[in-house]
Amino acid sequence: MRRVACRRCGTVKREALDFLADNVHFTKRFAFYVGRRCRQASIRDVAKELKLDWDTVKALEKQYMQAQLKRAGTPGPRAVGIDEISIRKGHSYRIVVSDLVRKRAIWFGGTDRSEASMAQFYEGLGPKKTRKIQLAVMDMWKPFCNVTKDKAPQAAILFDKFHIMRHLGEALDKVRKAEYARVNGKNRRFIKGQKYNLLSRYENLTLEGKRSLKILLAANKRLNTAYILKEAFGQLWDYGREGWARRFFENWRASLKWQRLGPYERFADMIDRHWDGIAAYCKPENKVSLGFVEGLNNKIRVFQRRAYGLRDEEYLRLKVLTCMLPAL
Repeated sequence: MRRVACRRCGTVKREALDFLADNVHFTKRFAFYVGRRCRQASIRDVAKELKLDWDTVKALEKQYMQAQLKRAGTPGPRAVGIDEISIRKGHSYRIVVSDLVRKRAIWFGGTDRSEASMAQFYEGLGPKKTRKIQLAVMDMWKPFCNVTKDKAPQAAILFDKFHIMRHLGEALDKVRKAEYARVNGKNRRFIKGQKYNLLSRYENLTLEGKRSLKILLAANKRLNTAYILKEAFGQLWDYGREGWARRFFENWRASLKWQRLGPYERFADMIDRHWDGIAAYCKPENKVSLGFVEGLNNKIRVFQRRAYGLRDEEYLRLKVLTCMLPAL
């Protein structure tokens, strides 16, 4: 590598070579190899395998991820998914926005879950690209809805099915706890340890889990009713017209009468208040994959757990934005 004395500034500079990484001791080809290995393993494991320093591996991976983002280009989404992730204990959140059509994360930022943090995404995207957003999928968090209605009024707001079903699962768990407290010691043995079997989808249970669930539902009538109602509610997203979906919901709600299922009644009131964001899925133009946002969250949790937490927020941002991009 040649060194040149600059006549203008009086310093000695090295010749720039395209095939070198930011760390001149390594080539870009090797840096990209390190980046690909870090997609499946932790920095510590890769450093041990290649006999490199931990900081060196991290720097090479960051260069690889920046190259991935440069190749992916700037986003211009038509349908976005909005969710938050916890980056450390103490209710410290960051907002993640995804392109549901291209199935990739496009923004990671903010300092919390407030309207000011959510507005940063639309300001960074710009008014021209914001006007092209036709659909925004999110949970029922009010600041996200308010900012989206203000910044992108043309976009239809759709509440995420998985967050809604999570609320229903929490209502079922409250019924389970109430029944455990109500019955005597002899009948408690049917309920104890059955939380997973009650909250999971029936087809995902093992043979032993299905047997235990069958015994529980035969022993407790109220839990049997709550479980059947929980399984039936998922049909709401199968309807192609809002009128049919509303009729199904009203019939489901009417079946709660005389059942003494207080958590379910409060859940039904919540659905009624947020009906417009649920019924939007009935329109053909809003039929998008609702599982991508939750799948992205699971992927983020995996590399957070693999790294035992990530203190470098810029590194975490790069990991989130590139985890769904193809390898270089």
